Amino acid sequence: MDLREIIDEIANQADDFLAYATDRREARAAIAELIASSYPDLSEKAKHVALDGVMHILEEEEFFAGAGPLEGHAEVDDED
Repeated sequence: MDLREIIDEIANQADDFLAYATDRREARAAIAELIASSYPDLSEKAKHVALDGVMHILEEEEFFAGAGPLEGHAEVDDED
């Protein structure tokens, strides 16, 4: 199985295993854990690429829509 297939497979399962993730940081940790346990033979670099790839797909699909602002970004109040 190549890295692209792994990324797609994990992204397709996101609704199930991220159902209780409250934010991106928690989702990222859950994805990293899934990759490590499901694909232990991947190099650390490949695991990191897979993690980033899954997060990218989820962001593009607006998986985190309604989850609040991106971590590290303050919400802007336009009514000042």
